[in-house]
Amino acid sequence: MDLSFELPQGRVRPVLTAPAKLLSEPCPEVSPTDPATIGLAADLVATMLVSPGCVGLAANQIGERARVFCLDVTEHPKTKTQHGRFVLINPSIVTATRKTQSREGCMSVPDFTGDVRRASRLVVTGYLPGEHEPITITTDAFEARAIQHEVDHLDGLLFLDRTSGAHALHPRKTYL
Repeated sequence: MDLSFELPQGRVRPVLTAPAKLLSEPCPEVSPTDPATIGLAADLVATMLVSPGCVGLAANQIGERARVFCLDVTEHPKTKTQHGRFVLINPSIVTATRKTQSREGCMSVPDFTGDVRRASRLVVTGYLPGEHEPITITTDAFEARAIQHEVDHLDGLLFLDRTSGAHALHPRKTYL
């Protein structure tokens, strides 16, 4: 499935960090054809591209209450299935199966990683920027995990809300 799209030039925005209030608020649906939504999509991609190690970013992480995220797991070593770089608007998880536990990090929680149990097979629907018809994405492994992480952001949740306690949190390793 080709999820490629043309976006206007986006601007890099600062990324909010916990405990910013906006990160804990659910995001409302938006029109995928609204020029403001398309501009937001461009800003998400621009910000993700300049953020080392970033594979996804949700609208509320850059200060916008909108049900929009971008994702690109193509370079991640745990990726099996991947759909390239894409923006999904008003995503909804249809099915999530085969739960596994793995370590996650987040730009909005820069000092910690955590062990989170998530589905390793996923079907999600949503809209691409500028499109009127919804699409369905079927994926697995790391891309499935990353999509669930971003949908959690849009629901007002951080990976911290999904860990099983303090023993599942770890100081983030820094590499020089």
